[in-house]
Amino acid sequence: MSAADGTSGQGDGGRHSVEVELKFDVDDATPLPDWSYLPGVASIGEPELRELDAVYFDSDDLTLAHAGYAVRRRTGGPDAGWHIKGPRHAEGGRLERQWPLGAEGEIPDAVAAALSSIAAVGDLAPIARIRNRRTAYSLLDDDGGVVAEFVDDRVVATDERSGAERTWREWEFELGPAAPEPIKERNHLFAKAGSAVFAAGGRPAASASKLARALGY
Repeated sequence: MSAADGTSGQGDGGRHSVEVELKFDVDDATPLPDWSYLPGVASIGEPELRELDAVYFDSDDLTLAHAGYAVRRRTGGPDAGWHIKGPRHAEGGRLERQWPLGAEGEIPDAVAAALSSIAAVGDLAPIARIRNRRTAYSLLDDDGGVVAEFVDDRVVATDERSGAERTWREWEFELGPAAPEPIKERNHLFAKAGSAVFAAGGRPAASASKLARALGY
């Protein structure tokens, strides 16, 4: 889901959005947070189950990862396709670009072109597969706008280089189109979301991303 300050476009540059989110680690039996006191949130949408399956690509020496990029082909969910996530901005967001799925096993020309200044497409190969059983909840304002999306992820990840498999559960809280625009209000929203998560038994994520965790970082 795009954050409120996301932008979008079409063509070879792909669709664009800015991802602004919090990540948390949780145990298998941790109950869901109570969002009833979150500022600007009037109701919680019905849970939506998504079966996601993503293959991540990089070079043997992880050129993309070292430059702050992640490249994946993901099926399932409302944003199935090829994704390039860029380095994290100073304010915490990441620019994400997306293209259609195309043929399995082939990196589309538009994706290769977008990566050409960072890595040669011929050097890229699958480095991880991440399967995720996701339950998503829309946190809605009085007008039905999405202030944020909360997702409960149960992940099975395979390091394609070593064959190591890791499983875990995590939560993400991502700003939606109806999120407040002033930074002070966003920070307040994030602080309240964090308090709700910690009260339920969650904790700050130990790893920066699912890909890093899949690779053992």
